Amino acid sequence: MFGLGMPEILLILALALIVIGPKKLPELAKTLGRAMGEFKRSAQDFKRSIDIETTVGDINPPAATDLRKVVKDTNKKPAPDIADTDSKEDESASGDPAEVKDSEPSKESDPKPPQSDA
Repeated sequence: MFGLGMPEILLILALALIVIGPKKLPELAKTLGRAMGEFKRSAQDFKRSIDIETTVGDINPPAATDLRKVVKDTNKKPAPDIADTDSKEDESASGDPAEVKDSEPSKESDPKPPQSDA
């Protein structure tokens, strides 16, 4: 602990007891302990933030040339004509009347309800 041995620490404590006094020494020790704890937490938080920044710095972002190539390839493809898309949807919606009949249930194939002789 900072190159101090047990005799040096005892000497410092004895001097602190004489200078500060027996009534104020416990309060000072409590305050000093809280300050040291806060200092340790701050140092750990700082170390964690440095570790996170180092880890993030190690990640290789995609190269800008790759992104440019993707954008160029996308721009080279012909865009679909909006009018063609609408006409295809209209054809499928209107359809052939025969197809519409097939999709609707026919009245002839429906079973007739039994007639009651009441």
